[in-house]
Amino acid sequence: MSKIPLHKFNTILIGVAFSPNLKNNIFEAMRMVDFFDCNLILVHVGEKTDEKENSIKGLISGFSEDDDNKVKVIWKQGDPVEVIIETAKENNADLIMLGASPREDFLKFYIGSIARKITRKANCSVLLLIKPSEDLRPCNHIVVNGLQDEKTKKTILDSFEVAQNLGAQKLTIVEEISHQEVKIVVEDDQSLLKDTLIKEQLAKKEDLRVQHILDEVPEDLKTDILIKTQSIFGKRGYSIGHYAKVVAADLLIMNAPERTTFMDRIFIHDLEHILSELPTDVLIIR
Repeated sequence: MSKIPLHKFNTILIGVAFSPNLKNNIFEAMRMVDFFDCNLILVHVGEKTDEKENSIKGLISGFSEDDDNKVKVIWKQGDPVEVIIETAKENNADLIMLGASPREDFLKFYIGSIARKITRKANCSVLLLIKPSEDLRPCNHIVVNGLQDEKTKKTILDSFEVAQNLGAQKLTIVEEISHQEVKIVVEDDQSLLKDTLIKEQLAKKEDLRVQHILDEVPEDLKTDILIKTQSIFGKRGYSIGHYAKVVAADLLIMNAPERTTFMDRIFIHDLEHILSELPTDVLIIR
């Protein structure tokens, strides 16, 4: 059976800075052009010079000539967060790609890095790369959130398109279950047994809910992908991030967060646990 053409992302935007990661970021973005057969917008927030322009053109030219026609370079002055978000809107970008440090210190976490600010404010999906590479990094295993939320169905459906485009071999849907749902204090063997039974019942209930979503995924999107569901108990956000790290997932896909306020950044939302640690590359679907 031939696979249907997939165009989950038609226009990808990446913010580029003239840092040691410039080459790696551009190479990662150019590979996405190939994977998704899409257009690419490179945005540099800062002064345009002949030297900078030639550097970018030189890196782009390392790919096919056809890709050159799909790439647009935009130079703008201003606040990096606002420029990238507004440029994404103006060009109807489906995805913003950003490099992000795997871990930031406490102060930077609460003030918010450029990547985190864009993640919170963007009107499209965001891909955070923790280790952009000049060489191709295979994406073999994708972990997807399966939490009970109105946005989860779309996220799971989209994750299969992404998996097919990236050539992933395995996709695990993780259902995070809060310990508060168990409501049992384990004090002896009897309470331990009751705790175990309740967890098994909750896990079966979550698996059934996710299975209903999987039944709606077109068969073409499931081709050549090993599909697994996994229930885990713990703090939402932290648990799935830890799981993705333990299983050495190549990509973690999450629902987009609701618009956040200053108080939200103090009382951490589920996704903030992911953003604070970044266990692997993270794709936030909006």
